[in-house]
Amino acid sequence: MFFYSEFQRNGQVTSRKSCDPRLSVLVKMAAAVSVRVGSLFFLVLLSVPSPCSSSSERTLFLQLNPGALSPPAGGDLLHARAVGDNDTLHFLFCSLGAPTLLILHTNTTTSTVQVNWTLFLARNTSGSLKVEPENSLLSSTAVVFTKLLEYDDANDTADPTSDLFPEYRLQDFTWSRLHLSGPVALLCGSAPNTSDGWFCLKLSVFDSEGRGQQWPRLLHTANSTQLELWLHGFSPRSAQSRFLVELQSVGGAYPLNKVNVRRSIDDEFTPSIFQMSEWVSSVNSTPDVPWFVQWRPVAYRNSSRSLEDATACRSSAPRPHSGNQTASASALIQGFYSNPETFGLNVSFGAAGDPFFNSTRFLSWTLLVGVGSPPVDSFSPLVVTIMAVGLGAPLLLLLVGGVWVCVRRTTSVSTASTYQPIN
Repeated sequence: MFFYSEFQRNGQVTSRKSCDPRLSVLVKMAAAVSVRVGSLFFLVLLSVPSPCSSSSERTLFLQLNPGALSPPAGGDLLHARAVGDNDTLHFLFCSLGAPTLLILHTNTTTSTVQVNWTLFLARNTSGSLKVEPENSLLSSTAVVFTKLLEYDDANDTADPTSDLFPEYRLQDFTWSRLHLSGPVALLCGSAPNTSDGWFCLKLSVFDSEGRGQQWPRLLHTANSTQLELWLHGFSPRSAQSRFLVELQSVGGAYPLNKVNVRRSIDDEFTPSIFQMSEWVSSVNSTPDVPWFVQWRPVAYRNSSRSLEDATACRSSAPRPHSGNQTASASALIQGFYSNPETFGLNVSFGAAGDPFFNSTRFLSWTLLVGVGSPPVDSFSPLVVTIMAVGLGAPLLLLLVGGVWVCVRRTTSVSTASTYQPIN
């Protein structure tokens, strides 16, 4: 019972999410009925929060190339402004150079982003992209997709330490214009001197908590954005080729410099995957709001994303990289950061024994980038109900059986005490 409203005015798309008040009435009625039918359903229904009580919703304003008189040559800059109750998140996605996502967190609902397009397109100085007012900025982070790597896995070990082909630098790709559809932006590019194959990124920003419709169905909040990466139609340079992608994170005082692996017994939303990888800062307690990059260690070899097409992915340990090289590869990093501190890692796709890229010539992978603590999956109400019934039914039978035995024993003793002998 949610409804979305989207409109476009002066190149700006606005998306708001409203809550139908009838939904909260239905939730209250369901809880009231559950009290009468039994305590089991009372507990299950009360564990489901009412969608109208969420305090983490945001209003989205999206604009392509804000302030530019005409579309810039060589790429686009998308600005998604997510306004909360007392703060604002600015999501900036840029295809000038290597594809880059920059997120800025400010402590006011009126902050804006200003771009000096002459300096921004020159790409030789910092400060061409600023937040106004400047003292409203709390923290920032950026993720840059820098390289696509390919190696010949002739021995089928899925070990990318050797037999690497010449790398694809994503800053050298020919990128399409950003295609904007509501809160979703699609960017595709092709490698230089090739006529087939696409490297695509789909950015989705959110105004409330939810879950992706396709596997791996990552849980997102209004404080995060989702990126889907896929390779389609690339001509591999060997029959046993596998691929890697290099990502670099750029931050302020507390950059993302370690990857944690969180394990779970629940694979309800991503079958057969019981882990979550989280790229975070190693500083446990800081005055800054923490940032994260989160993903399930799984990729898919087909656009249908069936279980049969799932393949493992692995990440290397983050290592320091040259901030100047990252800035030269990305117009967004060059325009905002003066002395970027950068860490990078590789994510490799495929495990030993899995089909090679040539089998489908398709690969997709999904990650989440956001502010605050990473979202944590929990059992859905359906699973909780099944577990409650599965554990409660035997206990109920034992309880009923015990009561029946006690009643029968009491009845037998009472009958024996009132028996009158004949003699």
